[in-house]
Amino acid sequence: MKSLTNRQIDFMGRRTLALILSGIMLLVSIGALLFQQLNLGLDFTGGTLIEVRYATAPALDGIRQTLEQSGFQDVAVQTFGATTEVLIRLQQAFDADVGDSVVTLLRDSGASVELVRAEFVGAQVGDQLRDQSGLGMLVALGVVMLYVAFRFQYKFAIGALFALLHDVIIVIGLFALFGLEFDLTVLAAILAVIGYSLNDTIVVYDRIRETIRTSQLTDMPQIFNEAINATLSRTLATSGTTLLVLLALLVLGGDMIENFAIALLIGIVVGTFSSIYISGALLIPLKLSREDLIPPQKTHDEEEEELP
Repeated sequence: MKSLTNRQIDFMGRRTLALILSGIMLLVSIGALLFQQLNLGLDFTGGTLIEVRYATAPALDGIRQTLEQSGFQDVAVQTFGATTEVLIRLQQAFDADVGDSVVTLLRDSGASVELVRAEFVGAQVGDQLRDQSGLGMLVALGVVMLYVAFRFQYKFAIGALFALLHDVIIVIGLFALFGLEFDLTVLAAILAVIGYSLNDTIVVYDRIRETIRTSQLTDMPQIFNEAINATLSRTLATSGTTLLVLLALLVLGGDMIENFAIALLIGIVVGTFSSIYISGALLIPLKLSREDLIPPQKTHDEEEEELP
């Protein structure tokens, strides 16, 4: 088995710097969550939902600007089924006349539009969605930990869990820091980040396990470096192509999936960083050893003692 070459990157040699950077990002994210809090969308807070029908497909940006200029705040506009069916969400208390008021404003701007329905999404529904979403995320993390523990070893599971928590906290914290709207599409992006980051971590862990079993090296940081370098090209290629798709979604996808794309962009970058640095570096303080994966062989004397 060949030892490390000079061409390989000493990731573990820079793990202290990486952990300091990670700690700073976590502190900023947790601080933003505690003091600024999340800008929860209508899915979680409740509000008014209005569906209108146009004669021809409208410009969604024009609808949003018309309503915001008339005093409505936190306006979200999206097509609903057909391109002429538009769903308008307002983060405000319900008023029986709000549907007619919105349609009147839109007609005054020169559009041919009719009201289909106007209803209130109650705060109780928002609370229920928030609780179920949080529970779903915790269940996902728990299942991930059990999967990694059964596939590898419990120390790998602890490392993977902390790496995933690291990614989730930073993504959510940055949304709180910059005041971006947090709705169910962003939650879906975070769950996708968990799956993506876990996949990268599993690839690295699988190579670490294989290297421990086949290599004559005894220095764990060296083994981790060898495994990470062996998977680096695959990790960067996957992340690079994914980021290109997400950039296209961000630029061309429109406002309704903008925050979804932003959450995934942040998550892919942070997840790649944690797969390369955090997940492997955490195995060092956990004292992962060759004996954790390869039980020591019994000596001849020990085998004779076990015989009746």
